Amino acid sequence: MASTEKKKKSDPARTKVRPAGFPTREQVMDFIATSDQPAGKREIAKAFGLKGQEKIALKALLKDMADEGLIDIGPARAFHKMGGVPKVTVLRIVDVDDTTLIATPERWEAEGQPAPRLRIVERGKRGALTIGDRILARTEEAGRGWVAHPMKKLAKASEELLGVVEEADGGKLWLRPVDKRIRRDTPISDPGTAKKGDLVLAEPVGRPPRITARVTDILGDPFAPRSFSLIAIHKHGIPHVFSERVEEEAVAASRLPLHEEKREDLRHLPIVAIDPVDARDHDDAVWAAPDDDPANEGGYKAIVAIADVSYYVRPGSALDREARKRGNSVYFPDLVVPMLPHQLSSDMCSLRAGEDRAALACHFVLDAAGKMKSWRFSRAVIRVAAVLAYEDAQAAIDGTRDEPLLETALKPLWACWALLRKARDKREPLALDLPERRVVLDEYGKIVSVAVRERLDAHMLIEDYMVAANVAAAKALEAKKAPVMYRVHEPPSRDKLVALKDYLATFDIEFALGQVVKPATFNRLIARVGEAEEKPQIMEQILRTQTQAYYAPANQGHFGLALGSYAHFTSPIRRYADLLVHRALVGAYGLELPAPKGDIPDRSSLSGEDMENMARVGEMISQHERRAMEAERETIDRYVAAFLAAHVGDLVEARITGVQSFGFFATVEGLGGDGLVPVSTLGDERFFFDEAGRALEGVESGDRYTIGQRLQLRLAEADPINGALRFELPDALPQRPSFKKDRVRPGSVRRGRPANIRHMGAKRGKHRR
Repeated sequence: MASTEKKKKSDPARTKVRPAGFPTREQVMDFIATSDQPAGKREIAKAFGLKGQEKIALKALLKDMADEGLIDIGPARAFHKMGGVPKVTVLRIVDVDDTTLIATPERWEAEGQPAPRLRIVERGKRGALTIGDRILARTEEAGRGWVAHPMKKLAKASEELLGVVEEADGGKLWLRPVDKRIRRDTPISDPGTAKKGDLVLAEPVGRPPRITARVTDILGDPFAPRSFSLIAIHKHGIPHVFSERVEEEAVAASRLPLHEEKREDLRHLPIVAIDPVDARDHDDAVWAAPDDDPANEGGYKAIVAIADVSYYVRPGSALDREARKRGNSVYFPDLVVPMLPHQLSSDMCSLRAGEDRAALACHFVLDAAGKMKSWRFSRAVIRVAAVLAYEDAQAAIDGTRDEPLLETALKPLWACWALLRKARDKREPLALDLPERRVVLDEYGKIVSVAVRERLDAHMLIEDYMVAANVAAAKALEAKKAPVMYRVHEPPSRDKLVALKDYLATFDIEFALGQVVKPATFNRLIARVGEAEEKPQIMEQILRTQTQAYYAPANQGHFGLALGSYAHFTSPIRRYADLLVHRALVGAYGLELPAPKGDIPDRSSLSGEDMENMARVGEMISQHERRAMEAERETIDRYVAAFLAAHVGDLVEARITGVQSFGFFATVEGLGGDGLVPVSTLGDERFFFDEAGRALEGVESGDRYTIGQRLQLRLAEADPINGALRFELPDALPQRPSFKKDRVRPGSVRRGRPANIRHMGAKRGKHRR
């Protein structure tokens, strides 16, 4: 009896007593509006007990009601009130309002009515959703709007397609994807005004296996200057246009008075900014001098001055909401997508030489052993004495370049850094010195070179000063029991350590799982390997063992830096986490300045909303950081492929970066950009995949290909559109037809491509390798 009652309660058709006979329009509307599941024709017929000819009449009634604008049909042929939203429907997350995600229906066909914006109500573990995700959600009206309760995160298969229009024999148009993970081209059913060679956004039409593309936006020539970055911006949904309101607010904020009389005046100090030669903004500057306290003989005092972004970007402002939505600036070789508008990011919040600037200064004192004895924070006004490139500062210290500030600024900085190095060496942070690629373009956007950035003492000096200031910020906030947005890097998981142990065993290297694993554990392991041939492979595997860092208000320490408390404080122009740390310091240490006039919010310290949503914001900006890293990496891969396209057929020095059963991936030494060597091109023998050793081994020859191994390969293909490379062994036999290099279709004409870029297409219906 109880189970029968439960079944009745859960059946929406029984929640109300339906009148006998054929339903009226009002009764149908009432059922659709109150049903807690999609209400299609079948559900309506069942609710009112309709059979036979009555079902045919119901179909006609529903059509009339739709024609009259009373109801509309949504996904799964379910009806809903016109202007409303289906009870259960597919939504796409399109925006974020403060910390609330905003979604719109994936399908919206109500003429003359804008698609509703639904507030996402997340329960349980949050942070799994972000802009661009698709969800199945239960919806309901709340107040004057709609809310959605996520039921399931859906695959991104029906997202917009980004690709290049190509023309096959007979004039048929196809969309070649820019994502190298997508192996098939898509026939274009509706090109609009798009022409062969255009970079376009398209939406999928139809159902598998007969999916076609309908072009929705034409982005231009994929080989025009900045197009590689444009591809990444659209692919990852990176916000890149500021609204008029945000721009206006930035202009108003940039005009705020500095209040020099209420700031600590540091303009007399020879503070310098040391940055990359191609830096687009300067948000940190440093100064150091011997400590004049006799009790601290051999010690130094230092200042890390950071642009006072919290003074200009205040909680609750449109500027703040936009910065939170972006999370960070995104740096491409040809442009930057800033977190803040130009008026702030590259003007008032950029520490230019010879100009008065507002700063939040971290003052700290080191003893002769490099231990930090004390710290304090102040709102200051500074005047940077010079902005120096890393290379120029290093050359001045090395004596190969004249620099007026050598004695007064640079030598004291290097002397103080010697103490910071003592402290760093004592705590033994993880010593994985990974190369960073730099793409150099000329004024026309043409690739001049792709090279690994040189690693100088000047780079490490600035890094160590920034680490010291970040540690001081975290500890200063902890001392006041104030909220902290920590930079968290957790120790490796046991599963990854087990995988590392198994991998090292293939080199007869022991790795004890019972030990307390610290960064020094890995450093000693690398030292044991020395300069052996397998060192690159082992370092690669140690890197894969590490976890990904993230932002959170709960402190879990920073494993890689061997620090118990760490927060990002030094880059508030380009990271929202740093801006929150600045606000927390302003509030905790009473550094608020007079309230501005006009519509700009009064306070520059953390708001109640900031404090309440720290965890949610940490999740969001961590996601945005990963999005930016992927977009930046993919764009550099495209530039590398474009650069290498002129060298197709040449032999290159490469290093294996990944091994799978179907082949191995390799990267060109000094350039980067992964490419595949298919196992089918390694010879006629069968190759065994050694999963533990991450290697492919020939059953007959014993030839072995493993991660980190250096070898010479022939560059077979380079595709700038998706950044894909393909290699083959120098003595590889001619490949099967599916691996033919020359895939340009007869009659196709290259559009706007630089002379050094080789076109690569694919035969229809064939997978790309």
